[in-house]
Amino acid sequence: MKIAVVGSYGVGLTMRVPRVPAPGETVSGGSFHEGPGGKGSNQAIGAARLGADVSFLTAIGDDDFGRSARALWRDEGVAAEHVVTASGATMVGFILVDPKGENCISIAPGALDELDARSIQPFRAEIAAADILVVSMEIPLPAVTAALRIARELGTRTLLNPAPAQALPDEIWPLVDIITPNQTEAPVILGLNPHHGLSDEELIAELRRRTGGLAILTRGGRGALVSDAEGTTDVPALRVETVVDTTGAGDAFTAALAVAIAEGRSLREAAVFAAAAGAHAVTIAGVIPSLPTREQLNSEIGSTR
Repeated sequence: MKIAVVGSYGVGLTMRVPRVPAPGETVSGGSFHEGPGGKGSNQAIGAARLGADVSFLTAIGDDDFGRSARALWRDEGVAAEHVVTASGATMVGFILVDPKGENCISIAPGALDELDARSIQPFRAEIAAADILVVSMEIPLPAVTAALRIARELGTRTLLNPAPAQALPDEIWPLVDIITPNQTEAPVILGLNPHHGLSDEELIAELRRRTGGLAILTRGGRGALVSDAEGTTDVPALRVETVVDTTGAGDAFTAALAVAIAEGRSLREAAVFAAAAGAHAVTIAGVIPSLPTREQLNSEIGSTR
């Protein structure tokens, strides 16, 4: 079972502060945390922990953050030989969080801005050998398009996690076999106005019409809607006693979905497995620590094969 992932890597620099400073003001008394992230990297690590042979493509800087990333992928068993070392700095996100949990975020994409269509070409063999290609959208759109187009040319199934959301150009839709937006992202990628008035069922029907493939609409604590040739099915979320941190749930869901599809499961079976991974993730603080192993999921939901 082989999965190719094209997406982002970055480092989150989070400071919890007594209050967010006004312009020109300095506020003391905060606490600081640094952690690896980026949707592509999280999804690659998540898939590797679930037993997949994973190859990953992103762009990082020739800096300490980039070197730490390579060490992380090596430790997690993610093949990163094709990762681009760019002239820019590794992506960082600066996050200020106040006591109420409200946050302000500023992102410097750095190296990721250098990931373009040409960067994808050396990754062709990995895409060709994969059972499925997973692409997320924290990278430039030309790189997203090129990865999906190469997969289509080579006959590799594609899964697009359209986050962060933007309206998708017409050329991308036919390149997607499975699309997985949440309720907020779906209207954005479809180019609808905020007052579109469509139900979740109508949104997922439109997603399937645009791609000609399969669609999953994730709905947080309400689970997900799954739509394939047999119709639309509701997959409920798994109940957990305490929600600690929802940050990594989406990436855990995407990774598990890709693994299950690569194993040959139906879309609904894959969504149930992915929901279990997402439920596990919300019970643990931090993204990387929350990504489950196969053994952890088996112990929680029983054997999945």
